[in-house]
Amino acid sequence: MKNFIAPGDMITVTAPATVASGDVVVVGKLAGVAATDAASGAPVEIKTSGVFDVAKTSEQAWIVGAAIYHDGTAATTTVSTNVPIGHAVAIAANPSAVGRVRLSI
Repeated sequence: MKNFIAPGDMITVTAPATVASGDVVVVGKLAGVAATDAASGAPVEIKTSGVFDVAKTSEQAWIVGAAIYHDGTAATTTVSTNVPIGHAVAIAANPSAVGRVRLSI
């Protein structure tokens, strides 16, 4: 394959805001989890596959298999104009600050 570039599970993007390692980073409709800390406007590598514990909307209860989106602040089950990031792989109670998500972007 002469046109193969990379596996694509780690992508370098421009941080849209200051991010910490482990934060969900959304750039347009692309989302992943930051591998390192980065200042706004700096390059940051994001992981676009795997299972992660991420900050979630506390007032939601998640079931395994629920579609998960990101609203720019936290993971949520609310579709609206939010960016899809994956699926819940563990039950998350209401209230709870963290949910377990398998990224499938």
